[in-house]
Amino acid sequence: MAMLSFERKYRVRGGTLVGGDLFDFWVGPFYVGFFGVTTVFCTLVGTLMLFYGAAIGGTWNPWTINIAPPDLKYGLGLAPLKDGGIWQIVTVCALGAFVSWALRQAEIARKLGMGYHIPVAYGMAVFAYFTLVVIRPVLMGAWGHGFPYGILSHLDWVSNTGYQYLHFHYNPAHMLAVTFFFTTTLALSLHGALVLSAINPAPGEDVKTAEHENTFFRDTIGYSIGTLGIHRVGLFLALSAGFWSAVCIVISGPFWTHGWPQWWGWWLNLPIWN
Repeated sequence: MAMLSFERKYRVRGGTLVGGDLFDFWVGPFYVGFFGVTTVFCTLVGTLMLFYGAAIGGTWNPWTINIAPPDLKYGLGLAPLKDGGIWQIVTVCALGAFVSWALRQAEIARKLGMGYHIPVAYGMAVFAYFTLVVIRPVLMGAWGHGFPYGILSHLDWVSNTGYQYLHFHYNPAHMLAVTFFFTTTLALSLHGALVLSAINPAPGEDVKTAEHENTFFRDTIGYSIGTLGIHRVGLFLALSAGFWSAVCIVISGPFWTHGWPQWWGWWLNLPIWN
């Protein structure tokens, strides 16, 4: 069914969170709304500030452009524009755009009579970013603990933060995050491959149904979670990966300042090993 054949059914007034009918409009097939306008505004301002930072930074090489956070001496105060202020403005714009996009998703869900699963799921990614640039720097007392905006500079920040706490992969929350990331890939790759194998049969054979898919996994691992269940599991795994990745960095510094291998001393000292 073509999209436009049923799209008009949902182009009705209402469902807006802010602005009422004033911002209840579309541009082509895209719903805009108040939060669509704020998303565009924040995105444009933030992007222009990134270009300005690149212009005064002395390079247009996309690999080496670096928009650094303020020096630690500024603490949680406002920094001069060329000494971290650009980073602060870009961060505010990024958060404004991300939150606006989530609220726009909520408005679309209200119009369609859907649940809020999509904006909530997207909000977990926003929470992970918010943790890196707001929660952790505030807990550590300076915006300078945020990560820089740039490709190589960001990678350097990740590497340096890992070495700062010695073997960062000993961080238990990091272990959980990596486990959930890989398990998400495993679960959804199995699901995607199963669907493709069912709807792309050999020449001359009929397209297979959900019963065939369930039977495959019952025969393979003894249990099939079902067509709805796999999507629920995929959502849970993906959100868990984002959540624990946020936890693993926010506890590094504000709550644990030593090397992460030392944290496991309690495990090595358990009486069972004696």
